[in-house]
Amino acid sequence: MSNHKTPPSLAIVVLNYNGLSLLKQYLPTLLQYSDGYKVILVDNASTDGSVAYVQRQFPEVSCIVHNTNYGVAKGYNLALKQIHTTYYLLLNNDVLVTAYWLQDMLSLMQQNKGIALCQPKILSMQNPDYFDYAGAAGGFIDKDGYPFCRGRIFNSIEKDRGQYNDTRTIFWASGACLLVRAQAFHTLGGFDELFFAHFEEIDLCLRAHAMGWKVYYCGTSTVYHCGGATLTYTNPKKTYLNFRNRALMLYKHKHMIGVPKRLFLDFIAMFSIFFMGKTKDAWAICKAQIDFFKMKKNYQAQHHACSLPNVYTKSILVDFFVKRKKLFCELSSNAFTYLVMV
Repeated sequence: MSNHKTPPSLAIVVLNYNGLSLLKQYLPTLLQYSDGYKVILVDNASTDGSVAYVQRQFPEVSCIVHNTNYGVAKGYNLALKQIHTTYYLLLNNDVLVTAYWLQDMLSLMQQNKGIALCQPKILSMQNPDYFDYAGAAGGFIDKDGYPFCRGRIFNSIEKDRGQYNDTRTIFWASGACLLVRAQAFHTLGGFDELFFAHFEEIDLCLRAHAMGWKVYYCGTSTVYHCGGATLTYTNPKKTYLNFRNRALMLYKHKHMIGVPKRLFLDFIAMFSIFFMGKTKDAWAICKAQIDFFKMKKNYQAQHHACSLPNVYTKSILVDFFVKRKKLFCELSSNAFTYLVMV
């Protein structure tokens, strides 16, 4: 009798939009460390020759080409319906993978069938000793719906000293490098396509928790993220999408925070940014509120009873800006608990 184990069915799916320079930089390393798993490029109607380059230089990479830029959410949803596998590894085109980056995450998912999503340790490409803004060592959310990470609270980013080399449950996993159980993804209905981009993975993780799935961080897997390659962190469009999509996510789950309180907090942010001289970002927040009220009719607020784990039941705004707590370890560990929603 053979002891050979059939490797799990997995596809590495890279979403791309006019990322030719990024593909040239990061795709060769991905193929080197892909462990023989299929790599699929999903292209959102790029005009920079991305698809032709990949087809010419890397014929082993399959390409799914959309006829328009569907964004992250719909771009992935349409493609993943065509990919039949047990696991998807969703990867930004600006991520540098490392040797053995995939094995520990995949083993974790195989050993625990209740895990829907998992992310690795994500470090900064520009500052490799520091965590990356997008995901760091696993994401959390406070009682008012503000996301933050182990290793990154707002714009305060920690140095990687091995303090997050553990494996543990988290609230949300980063879409920059996201291992997803296909069954869970499709059961949950995939990403919310109205989001286009930003917050779509946090929304997916929230819905996964509500359905009883788990979300994990695997600190023994490491990748490096360039960050802001498609949309820079200072781009007002990013500000707009973050504020609009956070508002939509919280509206769908009204038991987290009501519209009046969220509006109050967002307008404080808008006026603060305005008086800092960032008028385009302030207008982006204002426009996000206008479009939220236009779009909320597409949703019916969810009122089913459930409990969300790993919610920070204090205000991260107060802790960071008033109490000056800049490190994750400075937050009260007892405040991370279940938020019961009825």
